[in-house]
Amino acid sequence: MKKDMKKERTHPVPDAGFARGPSEESIYHPLFSIFQVQESQKPFGNKLRADLREALKLRHYSQKTYQAYWAWIQRFILFHQKRHPRSLGPKEITAFLTHLASTKNVSASTQNQALSALLFLYRNVLNIPFPKLDKLVHAKRPKTLPSVLSPQEVQALLAKLNGPTNLMASLLYGAGLRLLECCQLRIQDLDFSTKQIHIHAGKGKKDRFTILPSHLKPALQKHILQTQEMHNKDLQKGAGWVALPSALHRKYPNAGKEWSWQWVFPATRSYYHKETQQTRRHHLHETVLQCAVRKAAKELHFSRRITCHTLPHSFATHLFQRGQDIRTIQELLGHKDVKTTMIYTHVLNRGGLGVQSPLDDLFPHSMEENES
Repeated sequence: MKKDMKKERTHPVPDAGFARGPSEESIYHPLFSIFQVQESQKPFGNKLRADLREALKLRHYSQKTYQAYWAWIQRFILFHQKRHPRSLGPKEITAFLTHLASTKNVSASTQNQALSALLFLYRNVLNIPFPKLDKLVHAKRPKTLPSVLSPQEVQALLAKLNGPTNLMASLLYGAGLRLLECCQLRIQDLDFSTKQIHIHAGKGKKDRFTILPSHLKPALQKHILQTQEMHNKDLQKGAGWVALPSALHRKYPNAGKEWSWQWVFPATRSYYHKETQQTRRHHLHETVLQCAVRKAAKELHFSRRITCHTLPHSFATHLFQRGQDIRTIQELLGHKDVKTTMIYTHVLNRGGLGVQSPLDDLFPHSMEENES
């Protein structure tokens, strides 16, 4: 029975159905990690995956980028009946990307991510010049405005959150942090004396400083004391390690268990890292805060979709409303181009670009009552 099960796990996936492209769910099946070249019938998926990982690692790409790129490369290969990418040219690449836009109706950013994955594959993994895609159908990028909460709505949302999620959401709104920037904060990034937060490798892999709200100082200091107690217990058990950026662990072998490098918001459980043989603790996963914010927004019956991104959007918008200059907000958010920051100026236009409706002129008393 065991031999049959083992044989079943290594059996190649049937080809039926691949002519019309794989489904959204099928690409994550573990059997799809081994593809076969139609001409030689030799598996190439494992080597291609290893080469992709090595190329991304050399260029200091994140783990999330690797996962996203590998998923798109899988879909690309399966879409063309498991042929090796070397045998696929501009016609096949265009067909796949056009299929995403016209048949799957994906967004422009999703199609661009797939294009970036294939671009990296051909240029940096296969060392093949990427062809021009003249007949590519591009998904249209809609011009959307960010969803913003009022100060009263932000206050109500934060009141629904407890513990670390309340602190994290407060930093998203009070300091303009992005979700992962908040999750990846380390103890040394917080400077209570100057009321600053040092963001390392944030948007565009750039460092920046942003404000640390005075209101959060007591709660953050209390939370950090609890985190330090947990770290001390981990050290007593022979654990207490965290992952370090780049190759810093080779330059400073013991830095991974120093207090200054610990996460501000650590995970509740530790894990064993095989390469270093260390028992480490990851930062709190971003989905914890995402679920908490989504649940709080649902309980408050907000009429629009609220996510973690809504809080830094509200941070920038409310600074504009208070008369803060656009260059300062650009630096706090880490935007490369001021045009990106200018999207928040829409809130300064009170209804219809600041124009009062002629209907309100006919009923001025009604307008005053509604505003009050």
